[in-house]
Amino acid sequence: MTPNAASASSGPSRRSFLASTAVATAAVAGGMPLLAACGGSEGGSRDGTTSGKDAKKILPAYVASNVVTPDIPSKNGSALGFTRKLDLAGLKTSVSKKLGKGGKVTVMAPFWGSPPKQNNAYYKAMNDLIGVDVFWQNQDGNTYDQKLGAVLASSDVPDVVVVPGWNMGGKIPSAIISKFADLGPYLSGDKVKEYPNLAAIPTDAWRRSIFGGKLRGLPMPAPSAPSMVPLYRQDIFEKEGYEVPKSCDEFMALAKEITNARAKRWACLDMKWTAFQAFGVLSGSEKPLGWNLVDGKLVNRIETEEFLEALEWSRKLFAAGVVHPDSMMGKNAPDAGPKFAAGEFLIYPNNISQWWGRTAEQATQNPDFKIWGMDIWGHDGGDPSLWAEQPAGIFAFVNKKASESVIRDVLAVANVTAAPYGTKEYMMTNYGVEGTHYTVKDGVPVKNDKGNIEVMNAYVMVASPAATLAHPDFPEVAKGQVEWEQRMGAFARKSSFWGMQITEPGRYTNLSNDAEQLEDDIVRGRKKISDMQQFVSDWKSKGGDKLRDWYQKILDENGSAAN
Repeated sequence: MTPNAASASSGPSRRSFLASTAVATAAVAGGMPLLAACGGSEGGSRDGTTSGKDAKKILPAYVASNVVTPDIPSKNGSALGFTRKLDLAGLKTSVSKKLGKGGKVTVMAPFWGSPPKQNNAYYKAMNDLIGVDVFWQNQDGNTYDQKLGAVLASSDVPDVVVVPGWNMGGKIPSAIISKFADLGPYLSGDKVKEYPNLAAIPTDAWRRSIFGGKLRGLPMPAPSAPSMVPLYRQDIFEKEGYEVPKSCDEFMALAKEITNARAKRWACLDMKWTAFQAFGVLSGSEKPLGWNLVDGKLVNRIETEEFLEALEWSRKLFAAGVVHPDSMMGKNAPDAGPKFAAGEFLIYPNNISQWWGRTAEQATQNPDFKIWGMDIWGHDGGDPSLWAEQPAGIFAFVNKKASESVIRDVLAVANVTAAPYGTKEYMMTNYGVEGTHYTVKDGVPVKNDKGNIEVMNAYVMVASPAATLAHPDFPEVAKGQVEWEQRMGAFARKSSFWGMQITEPGRYTNLSNDAEQLEDDIVRGRKKISDMQQFVSDWKSKGGDKLRDWYQKILDENGSAAN
């Protein structure tokens, strides 16, 4: 692993997240936003969403940052792209004065890896830059939902709690509404201009931060372009003369050609996520992403023929023996790195952040290694029909009991961590102190051992700039990622509920709990397509049809976001 490589706990599941401080923005795997928001007061209804005129009163004013100009502007919902070497001598300043007032702020956040000691050089430097004494309560990201539930159910809630969208199941949305502060008095409208980097966060990300009719979240913006990429070993493809497939039939034929179990080579891991894309299945199994208007009727993804066809094609790959045995056992991306590098399989779907992560891992020990992203194909060889992803999926919340001075100190932290790429504040947040945590070689900042231990996924979790891709060590990867997002983003449509932050009534909370496990069982041949059809029938009678009516009412009142 090179000094800049991320430690990855990743995979295309709701519970995985690749947090890389050398990447311009941390990436939410698989498009995972979830519940929460309402149109009522604290004592009123907490179901539904907040949009239109009500949201306009709440949202911060948008003031674009002109501190740094990207090499590749955002297009079709892509991230911003930076492909030049970093000019460290020419770094801009985005925070002209220290906004923190010297108070202490405790932050609970998910952490992947071993948390550093509290008084390390990175934390000290960040706190001095901000003017706030941030005390970190880092928790294991892999079991964060358990810790989160316990903390929010108690009376001892830290000043700031980070909540990823994929951890917003069960009672978490109502806890967010009851436990966390309204930031509107500090950020709505022109008030946000006191914090210029927060003012430059795209409005769509702020709209996703409205919970319970109030602006409660500090967002981590995400591209709306698709983020799940079929990654492949381009070096082996070129050596063997394999061609990137352009249909599901071509993929199957290629997979059979690649696979040689005796030689310990299989074509791929579980391709279910790519199948959903190829067949145009509405993004995600999470609520409310499963719903969309189809020919004037509100339909859930699990009711569609495309959904069943995607599962069936994925099942055929397993049945043909072209999928690596690890996937049959339920292991997929978390253990993918070494076996992918060894060539045991050549293709797997994952969050776009892995494109850089795998490149960095192998740069010194396997110089011929080259990972690249396949363009997504329509299942029949035509253009794909893709879905835009939500514009934010991880949020930081401030304790409702926090004093104004604590809230303003938290916003001072966020204003620094949301600094754009190419600024002094960004470099400190993502790389630490030059000479202590990283050195610069030929315009490329390279973390040392201390940097890899201390400068991990902490401060980046509080708030982030507009979605950005920048890898000064591998600029060709950043270019490839952004251009892939732009090509795929051209085929992406917004669903009827895109950008809305929705809280479902509690009685529907567990309605779809077993759907994902059943999907995986069908794909692996343990269950049949007819079992899913039965599940859907039961789902309708147990509340699915009533939930449809509930979502229809939201559309009637707020209109559709679809384009």
